[in-house]
Formats: sequence, C-alpha cells, structure tokens
Amino acid sequence: MATSSPFSFLGTLLERAGSALQPPAWAVEEFHRRLVLLLNHVLMQEEQAMERLLRHQGRAVRFQWRHFTLLLKATPAGLLDLADALTPADLTLTVTEESPAALAQTLLRGDKPGIRIEGDVQLAADVNWLIEHVRWDLEEDLSRLIGDAPAHTLGQIGRAASAALKKFAALASGARGKNPA
Repeated sequence: MATSSPFSFLGTLLERAGSALQPPAWAVEEFHRRLVLLLNHVLMQEEQAMERLLRHQGRAVRFQWRHFTLLLKATPAGLLDLADALTPADLTLTVTEESPAALAQTLLRGDKPGIRIEGDVQLAADVNWLIEHVRWDLEEDLSRLIGDAPAHTLGQIGRAASAALKKFAALASGARGKNPA
C-alpha cells in the first residue's frame, strides 16, 4: 500500500494559497527596498564584490520566480538599486522550480534551485561569483549590537538549527523518493 507524504499535501496547500493570495503592490515595493538595503549592507563588507558590480554599473538583472519579479541595477558605487519596471534587463535569472514546497526543500538542503539564464554571459558570471562567495556575517553584525559572547552563542544556536533543518529536509525528500513495494 502506497502512502503519500504529508509534504505533498503541504505543497498543494502552499501552491493554492500562493496563487490565490497576492500581496499589495506597496508591500512588495517595500519588501524590495528593504531587500536592497540588506544586499547593499552585505556587499559593503566585500570590496571585491563591489568592484565586480562596479564593472557593470547601469546594467540591470531581473530575478523571476513564478509571478514574483525583482529588477536590480548596479550603481556607480558598486552597489545595487531597484531599477524602473520599464528598464530592459541585461540578464534574466528565472527559477525553474514552480512548487513552493519543492523550492523550500531544495534551499533547506543547501542545494541551488534550477535556474534558466538569459542574457549577458559576463554579467551572469559575476552574479554567480557574488552568489558563491558573498555571505552575510550575521554573527559579526549581532556582536556590534549585543557583544561578542552573546552573538557567538546565538550564532551557534542558529548553525545548529540550520543543520537540523537541512537534515530534516534531506530525510523528508529521501522518504518521498522511496516507493514502498
């Protein structure tokens, strides 16, 4: 007797909710602005990342997943800014996984989702380098606020929680892939 995974029900529920519920435009715009602030904060920690973006100033990258779109452009400072919706994209990166549950499992495992790449090859290579090499040192930022020892403790807790989530996602996707005889 074949049993279905509880994740299949959750995935179906998430897909229905995602297609039925759309956030208001102002909320999406505010989220994009906050995301740009966070990305720029992380980029400012890496001089080489800013140098790579500086080579592409004025060029736009469109990130897409389902009906969500984020259009960013490189600034003369080597940072990012939101591009106007009418700005043509020099590079378009589209996440090919349609299912929110499958995408979440892929990300929780630490894997990269499938992405369709269209546009400038050099810009794509530099964006890939940024994704591969630039990381947010959250523990360092926390240490500025609450001190080194508490930040280190919170960092350890976060790493343990992340490892547990990755293990859970790997077990869940492994159980889903097995078909009982």
